[in-house]
Amino acid sequence: MTKEVLVTISGLHYDENVMSRDDQEPIEVITPAEYYYKNGKHYVLFEELAEGRSGSIRNKIKIKEGEMLEVIKTGITNTQMLFEKGRMHVTNYKTAYGELVVGTYTKEFDVQSGEDLIAVYVRYSLDVGGEEIAECEIHIKIEAKSGTGY
Repeated sequence: MTKEVLVTISGLHYDENVMSRDDQEPIEVITPAEYYYKNGKHYVLFEELAEGRSGSIRNKIKIKEGEMLEVIKTGITNTQMLFEKGRMHVTNYKTAYGELVVGTYTKEFDVQSGEDLIAVYVRYSLDVGGEEIAECEIHIKIEAKSGTGY
């Protein structure tokens, strides 16, 4: 994989009691990023601008195949979220509007990797303040810029 990559992150949140998964539109972000592999882990670094606010959020995605996904956000939002199949992780999610206690229970976790592409799928339950609020999915696609025509 090249150092310069394009990362696509697609997320879906839905409440099974109110609406089905099929009734929801995923939120998708596509951005250039920096990739490296170290000590058996894939790392992706990128910066995102916050809509309607000044400042930015620095993102680090760490992937250990077959084991875990870690998402670290710093800047105007700060959090460290960990996803491991069959495990609940609780973290403080600091936003410009206050701090939330967020829990994630990972139900499915899969990583497929090749020479110019890494695909990650995570399905998890999200709770805030100890109360489950949604079922969620994350799809992450990391591809070498040279392989995408960029």
